[in-house]
Amino acid sequence: MTFLIGLVMLIIGTLITIKSDKVLEMFGRSEFFETKLGSAGGSRLGYKLVGIIIAFLGILAMTGLIQGFMGWIL
Repeated sequence: MTFLIGLVMLIIGTLITIKSDKVLEMFGRSEFFETKLGSAGGSRLGYKLVGIIIAFLGILAMTGLIQGFMGWIL
């Protein structure tokens, strides 16, 4: 079950990263990303970072390493 959840997370994260322009059109610019990541392309970069993090967590879930990683983070 965690393999399928991880696979879905990996696919969603990859799509968010690749199609960041479409995500930007759908959700608009984020004030947080614009102020923290710079004025030129800050929201686009922020959406790409979110996609990479989701894909990374998906890989961890697929391999069964998510619990150890989350325990280490917390």
